[in-house]
Amino acid sequence: MRVIPSNYTKKAELPLKLKISFEGIFNYLEEIFEDKNHYLYHTAKQLLEEYKNYPILRKGFDDFSYLTKYRKEIDKLLNILFPEPLQSNEIKAASIPFEFTAFKFSKRFQQILDDAGNDYEFKLRNFDESNIYILACTFILAYHYKIKIDFRRPFFFDIPNKKTGLTKHYRTLYNGDFFKITPLKKTKPITNEDVKFLIDNFNNIDVWKEKFPPNSYEFKGFGIMNLFDVTPDESISKLKENLLKKNYQTFDFLESSISSLFGSSNIKFGFSSYNLSYKKANIKYHKEQKSFIIPDKSDFSIDDFFCKSIKSTVFDNGELLAISNIEKYGKETNYNKLYKTLKKQKIQSIILVPLKLSNKMFGLMELVSKNKYELNSINAYKLKDIIPVFKVALQRYTEEFQNKLESIIQKNYTSIHPTVEWRFYEEAEKYYYESEKRDKNTYNLQDIIFKNVIPLYGQCDIKGSSIARNKAIKEDLVKQLNLASEIILEAKNRYKLPIYNDLTFRIDKCLNNITNGLKSSDETDLINFLQKDIYPVFNHLKTLDSNLKNKIDSYTQLIDTKLCVIYDKRKKYEESVNTLNEELAKFIDNKQVEAQNMFPHYFERYKTDGIDYNIYIGQTLVKNHNYNDIYLQNLRLWQLQTMCEMENIAHNLKNSLAYPLEVASLILIHSTPLSIKFRMDEKRFDVDGAYNIRYEIIKKRIDKALLKNSKERLTQSGKIAIVYSQDKDAEEYIKYIKYLQANNYLLDDDNIEKVELADLQGISGLKALRININYSNNSEEKTTFDDLINLMKLDA
Repeated sequence: MRVIPSNYTKKAELPLKLKISFEGIFNYLEEIFEDKNHYLYHTAKQLLEEYKNYPILRKGFDDFSYLTKYRKEIDKLLNILFPEPLQSNEIKAASIPFEFTAFKFSKRFQQILDDAGNDYEFKLRNFDESNIYILACTFILAYHYKIKIDFRRPFFFDIPNKKTGLTKHYRTLYNGDFFKITPLKKTKPITNEDVKFLIDNFNNIDVWKEKFPPNSYEFKGFGIMNLFDVTPDESISKLKENLLKKNYQTFDFLESSISSLFGSSNIKFGFSSYNLSYKKANIKYHKEQKSFIIPDKSDFSIDDFFCKSIKSTVFDNGELLAISNIEKYGKETNYNKLYKTLKKQKIQSIILVPLKLSNKMFGLMELVSKNKYELNSINAYKLKDIIPVFKVALQRYTEEFQNKLESIIQKNYTSIHPTVEWRFYEEAEKYYYESEKRDKNTYNLQDIIFKNVIPLYGQCDIKGSSIARNKAIKEDLVKQLNLASEIILEAKNRYKLPIYNDLTFRIDKCLNNITNGLKSSDETDLINFLQKDIYPVFNHLKTLDSNLKNKIDSYTQLIDTKLCVIYDKRKKYEESVNTLNEELAKFIDNKQVEAQNMFPHYFERYKTDGIDYNIYIGQTLVKNHNYNDIYLQNLRLWQLQTMCEMENIAHNLKNSLAYPLEVASLILIHSTPLSIKFRMDEKRFDVDGAYNIRYEIIKKRIDKALLKNSKERLTQSGKIAIVYSQDKDAEEYIKYIKYLQANNYLLDDDNIEKVELADLQGISGLKALRININYSNNSEEKTTFDDLINLMKLDA
């Protein structure tokens, strides 16, 4: 027989003296022995005769080590309660309440514990040790005084299975047929007045100890603990928490559930929400909401309406509060406004559950009954497990309210591109009106998809950004190590300690590693080396020599306090990148205002090491415009011209930057219409459909492309690369190139490169045009969009 002692480290003080006894079993055997026709007669006779030698098992013992000492005898005696046919089905064990020692497990129970592994602690999931004394008192009221106070909460064991990797959840039920509770000498009996007083003071331990002093009652016997697998119910409950949604029957459903929980149809549910931003609470009303505390719509002062106790407990401390006798509450508060409001509705008992929804929003769950004492501080304890569920539901409600505000903000400060905004409003209207129809099923938002649109992609990328960034980091680290080395060398020359030779060697080793090639871990390794081995020496040297102290202080002033390294070259590089990005982004954003006037289209821009952007154009994107291919051609010419202008901005900015940077530009042509879909999770558009994914793959890989049979990169400084797969696209762009050459945007050197690209992963057959940019275009005459449209018309 296995014995599992209590896993609760703190020995709890109890109003009960616990004595383990099997007198109930012996009494049961004696009853069987009196009936010679009973099928267990011979078993009972044999056991009674055999166990005359173990009177202590009947008399009882409070030394729990006797469970181990008489393990075999107890195991055999309890077999009568653990019939063999049910051993593999029932999850059952003998146990001692409030001490949590368990023994004599059924075979199934034993297998569950074996599968849990040796490191599993057999403990209740939701047992509050701080209330064990009070729960023991209510245990006495129920089993000795037969006073039916519904104090019980369901308790659960969460037991893992090492074999499956899953955790199962078991609910416990306790059989009290084999123990009895008796008051010890000089114990005062509990009166009805005592009970009324206790049920209003569930959390007042001093009151309970006064009525039930420690060790004033004896528990003699043992209990039977039965476990039931409720894993499916637990899983469904978790799903419900995640899927709770507000609808028109929400409050009716809540009220029904709470009535079932408390076993009384007299209990009603209400809810009130408050905006605590101001000194006076502002009640937020909705047509689904009903409140028993605030039946009329008005602003009110919390101080004037509630008593100090409720204000402190509920609103300030966020603690649950129960009033079991409203009349008594009225007398104590001089019949305040809360009492008058409840009295008018004939409410006699109430539980208030505070739910803080945000810093400003506060919810109050109201449980009321027209029966005195039906709601009290004891049965309010049952709400502890369901309060999180209510909070989830109310947080959803708060989020919905917040979303309505955000929709107003979005309308005025839209994050959705104006060109496609109309489609989102259409879907939002449909969703709103369908959701308002109570007699119809819930309407799900439909996907926002635009079919048959043509993409345009471009990037103006900082050339060699990774190499430049690493070079800047390397220069800073080398400078830092050289400065540290100078200090250590001077210390070595002065104090002749061998340790300085070792430190100099290790610094040189770090320098050599960084000089030969910067790895991702070098910076972290260097910081760790300096902080662990060099800086403690620096601190010591500062106490020995003022000259060394000055050098170390100068070194320290060069170190960035957040990065712990010299942040000079890298700072100049990053500031240069930011400056260039800002100038390019500002320019293309301004140019987009003009481009949208040509024909509305979708545009999104990103800043990385340079600028890249997506453009989509087509009839499905617009509602009150008629699309024509001339607008696509126009936008393509606009894109190429804008690229030329961005190149010039970067070129002219180069010499003014702290870290000179160059850019390389690329345009991707894709003439096959595709579909784009708004991704709700990422809040952005992306191509839709497996076939169209090829376009996205090309976009991600094209800037690293090489020329066929060469190691030369496609993108080069001073040139714009135009990638295509169909010759007709190249012919169209050659026309734009010649036009821009004539207007001095591109160099007119009759040398338009036509190149083939090496195969990319999963992509082959790509070609490109490359043309040289004119960085000497000082003409103040700029091509107007009317000129561009006229060019398209002449060609057509």
